[in-house]
Amino acid sequence: MNYTQALQKMKEAARLAGEQIMEIYETGFSVNYKEDHSPVTAADLASNRIILDHLKTHFPDVPFLSEETADDLSRLEHDYCFIIDPIDGTKEFVNKNGEFTINIALSFRHEVVAGVIYAPAMGELFYAVKGEGSFMEKDGQITRLRVSDRKDKLVLAQSRSHLTKEQEALYEKYKDRIGRVQTLGSSLKGCYLAKGDIDAFYRFGMGTKEYDIAAMVLIVEEAGGIVRQLDNTKFTFNRKDIYNRKGYYMLNRIENLFDYSEFYPENTTIQQP
Repeated sequence: MNYTQALQKMKEAARLAGEQIMEIYETGFSVNYKEDHSPVTAADLASNRIILDHLKTHFPDVPFLSEETADDLSRLEHDYCFIIDPIDGTKEFVNKNGEFTINIALSFRHEVVAGVIYAPAMGELFYAVKGEGSFMEKDGQITRLRVSDRKDKLVLAQSRSHLTKEQEALYEKYKDRIGRVQTLGSSLKGCYLAKGDIDAFYRFGMGTKEYDIAAMVLIVEEAGGIVRQLDNTKFTFNRKDIYNRKGYYMLNRIENLFDYSEFYPENTTIQQP
């Protein structure tokens, strides 16, 4: 498969879905709740339909994993898989703060090779192909992304809707190294790390799944950043168990890694990065 051509279709799908999402965003909508008590709206379902229709038209033989479609485990038998979150940050969508995204990734043999994150309320589209760098499109301009070189007065991100006591305690422990903490929703944390606005983010617990982070991991890494699970191992994708059970961190550079071992489960060994 030509990854650059696949990326183009992924970008098209994200933009098409974004148009529909913004129509619903601006006109009002009801909120329902799934079995896990997470919110879902008509925008999530419309985005899912548009993305899948577009990708299936061009890649009929590639299976997919999507938050809003029942999982078909036959995807595990394939080298390729699209990994899709039609709206990452539905809580941000419901609260109308603009910090929600559309995430589309393409994995090959458990590694992401192309990724798109679109923030339609902000008009920002982030993307990457493995080995070719990370980029942002906004207002017709394309910018190559690069993580920051900061080693002190670090800018850390914290989740707007999923703040944990472990994250708060870690940031308090290292407050002398932190210049400020920026609150962000959805996968924008990774996008803003990729473009150098923030320097690190730590996520404790298993609240995220593959489709929350797949595109983000590639965009951060192609911008020169580091993404690891909290045991310092790399992520794999198109797994049977889609939960990210170990948590993760993102960094601009490895020298800025905080010692989080006291906040990590005692029965899990932390390997050296």
